[in-house]
Amino acid sequence: MRVVFTKGPGIGYEIAVHRDTGPELAPRNGPGGHPYLPHDLVHLLVENEAGIELGVFGRLAAGDNGMFWPVDNAERTRAGRRRRSKKHAMPPRAEADMIRSETLARIAVPVWEARRGLASGLPAYVSAHDVTPVVDRIVDTFDDYADRWHALPVGGSVTVTWKVSLQNRR
Repeated sequence: MRVVFTKGPGIGYEIAVHRDTGPELAPRNGPGGHPYLPHDLVHLLVENEAGIELGVFGRLAAGDNGMFWPVDNAERTRAGRRRRSKKHAMPPRAEADMIRSETLARIAVPVWEARRGLASGLPAYVSAHDVTPVVDRIVDTFDDYADRWHALPVGGSVTVTWKVSLQNRR
């Protein structure tokens, strides 16, 4: 799966997902949030580095539509029915993966900001024991993408490949 982030004005961006499993998805606008690290890019990098199989992007890779809509109207209707059906629910571990993605993102962004000198220190909810080897890897990956993203002109894009293997597809 490839995920393309296209820079908009200010901190806005568009995100497009190109995947092998599931219907073609329409691009959507991202929630913004940071001039160096768009919110959805943070989650993709966190999940890639931490090997989180069924977070936001693992679910998309497995064929779930997540916060996206299928391009095809008939498929959009079918997707709505599937979403309401319990037999198409994600495995129980998917909730734990989503929590892990959110937790690591919540820790890694302020650690990255402090290390880059964009913040004077860590917020009270982040302690030294939260900075694990996986957080260090995530922060290093943020460095790889942050300056590229920040330097992009409006309309420029960055593509990231999903690299986590889905061992236990639903």
